[in-house]
Amino acid sequence: MDHTTGAATVATRYEEIADDLAARIAAGEFPARSTLPPYGTLASPLEYNASKATIEKALGLLEARGLVRAVKKSGLVVRAPGARRPIGNTIDRHPVRGYVFPSASSASEPWQAHGGQRVTRMEPPPHIADRLGLPEGTKTVRRRQVTSPAGEGPYQLSDDWVHPDLLQQIPQLGERDLGLSGIHDHIEQAGHGPLTWHRHTRARQPDSDEAQLLEIPRALWVLEMTYVAVSGQTGEPVAVTVRVVPADRAELVDTMQRARAARWPIPPMEPPSQPIAIG
Repeated sequence: MDHTTGAATVATRYEEIADDLAARIAAGEFPARSTLPPYGTLASPLEYNASKATIEKALGLLEARGLVRAVKKSGLVVRAPGARRPIGNTIDRHPVRGYVFPSASSASEPWQAHGGQRVTRMEPPPHIADRLGLPEGTKTVRRRQVTSPAGEGPYQLSDDWVHPDLLQQIPQLGERDLGLSGIHDHIEQAGHGPLTWHRHTRARQPDSDEAQLLEIPRALWVLEMTYVAVSGQTGEPVAVTVRVVPADRAELVDTMQRARAARWPIPPMEPPSQPIAIG
């Protein structure tokens, strides 16, 4: 049975197929973690009666929407739906676990780890080295972990990059087990408190390792939030934390601030002598 209805042009055929498959996923015909039928089955007269190339484009569109992901030796697996979480600009603190960054809804929200902490000595990417003020070729420690709210699949990939000078001062930062608290608590206790953080956020596509660890398709965009921790003692960056989350499961929420010229109350506006553009 052809699941699409009405006339369709060659240019939009794969979009109609993608829309129909998305509707079937939403209706539960293909539940989370199930595998879609193979290309040949979807292309057959019993399904969409379409060419393999058209089916490939339709499935590629489903991947770009984040509905399915390719799993080696399994095929296209339907992603488990996840709620979109607001990410604000407040760093909280738990009395036992230490600092809690904005991906959590509150300091007390339970989170779980997916796999252990991975500690690797390596050269950081250029943009991380630049944030830390490191010369090209300098190696340091990267601490990597995948976490999520309790009961959910992988949500957040966190990489902590520690300045090599700090490793000499706090060797424990290069060890796998830091206890319950994170690196920022150890850094402050070593005399660098209070830390301040600067956040840089950008959207990009994940690399293959990130996509595999977060269980997302490579075509799905992610939000990369880079937190630069600045020492309260020296005023210099001491660590960089990079948190990567699927873009379809997050939204940034901020309270806007008024610049000096926009403070209330404001004087009556005078009519401009020439038309002006408003951004």
